[in-house]
Amino acid sequence: MNMMKHNLISILILFLFSLEAMITGCSKKTENQQNTQDTWDIDKSGIPKFVGTNYIELDKIYRISKFRSSVGHDYSDVFEHCRSMKHYFEPKSDVDWSTVKIYSPVTGKITRVEEEWAGTKIEIASDDYPAFRFSIFHINSLVQRNVDEKIIAGEQLGTHIGSQTMSDISVIVNDPTHQGRMVSFFDVMTDALFSNYANRGVSKREDMIISKAIRDANSLTCNGDTFITTDTLVNWFILN
Repeated sequence: MNMMKHNLISILILFLFSLEAMITGCSKKTENQQNTQDTWDIDKSGIPKFVGTNYIELDKIYRISKFRSSVGHDYSDVFEHCRSMKHYFEPKSDVDWSTVKIYSPVTGKITRVEEEWAGTKIEIASDDYPAFRFSIFHINSLVQRNVDEKIIAGEQLGTHIGSQTMSDISVIVNDPTHQGRMVSFFDVMTDALFSNYANRGVSKREDMIISKAIRDANSLTCNGDTFITTDTLVNWFILN
């Protein structure tokens, strides 16, 4: 009887260990699935504030265009039309624009490298939120960058190409429809990062964003991707 009791206890202990391992494994699997989610529903989950690194040397910047402005050209997603859903960063006039350093705003993976008419465009998907991809335009790259290359937040990508154009950044979210929804760089900043802009006179994130409702009420007309109407809204925020 004592031997049988001992065997039963041993079997019970093994069962409990196995059960704990299964629970731990399932928990880790769920955690990994959340961390590697490649779609994000803004309407259900909102926009996470997870970017703690500036993509550009802010002290060298004079002004920034607002999200949904009429600066540049039409750059919109499938849900909106005829508006610039990115931000242009214009360096100060007394700065050599080609010396302005450009950094990766997130740790992640390079998903696109394209040669432009001026410099290189690099797109980066965040490790923390893979559905969020950051495109930085007109970079004079320090080194050749390749798709699938890992990158660290704050790692220098290069410098801005020069005075022939401004620096710009866009953020697109792989939504459940897989068509892509654009959000403002200011939407995804941490409060700590935004404080750097607050120190330059930006009192709130909304200062840098023209809402969809206001833009729709003050709509633009485009010929291709060219704005052909005069905008009545303020398109720039001048930093102090």
